[in-house]
Amino acid sequence: MQVLLKLISFAIHASLITLVSPSVDSSQENSKTISNNTSNSSIHKLSPKLLFEITVHGFLLWASVGFLMPVGILIIRMSNREECGRRLKILFYLHTISQMLSVLLATAGAVMSIKNFNNSFNNNHQRIGVALYGIMWFQALMGFLRPQRGSRGRSVWFFVHWLLGTAISLLGTIDIYTGLQVYHEKTSKSIRLWTTIFTIEISLIAFFYLFQEKWVYIQKQGVILGDEPIRPSNNVISPQDRKELVTASC
Repeated sequence: MQVLLKLISFAIHASLITLVSPSVDSSQENSKTISNNTSNSSIHKLSPKLLFEITVHGFLLWASVGFLMPVGILIIRMSNREECGRRLKILFYLHTISQMLSVLLATAGAVMSIKNFNNSFNNNHQRIGVALYGIMWFQALMGFLRPQRGSRGRSVWFFVHWLLGTAISLLGTIDIYTGLQVYHEKTSKSIRLWTTIFTIEISLIAFFYLFQEKWVYIQKQGVILGDEPIRPSNNVISPQDRKELVTASC
């Protein structure tokens, strides 16, 4: 338990240092202004190869933290309504596969960035990206080392796993928006269409995430038939109690 807490503290500490590190000093600001003026005059001189690599990098980042990661979170949240059985196992494996693919795609995007791009870390997109990749791999490691249900460290693990997953989703969304802005600055191409599409996608995922939480409650609004309400029997077992009873078999 102490080792887990130390790893968590180190990862969060390193991410915060990366995010709050100063952008550039005054001399770097001057050189940045000059380079921006120069780049504005040579925006269209980007080679087709570099432009293709930038596009692929953006697609990998979107597929990873912009689609697979939030969808995987939505899937595992849907499993909370399920008891033991085949459907629960399917949802769990879908969550695991989507998150593993997300980490692999993000890693491929990071390798492309290190290999082909100028990583001066003088903009928010690159700084957030470094913190994001570190947290994603730490989250993946936690997923493989999760304690058994009912053990002492399970509650702490679950809370940290949920917290890191939420942080990855938020940072990933921000990183995609900042990445689109960098793409616009590098190529002078309009990003309005892609920004709109991504905003609609994230809004729909957030809607379904919130809606499925209330779906069971909405269905229960129709259980009263005629003039007499259906009174629960003393022998009726609530869904939560039933789920706890069959935990061992799960």
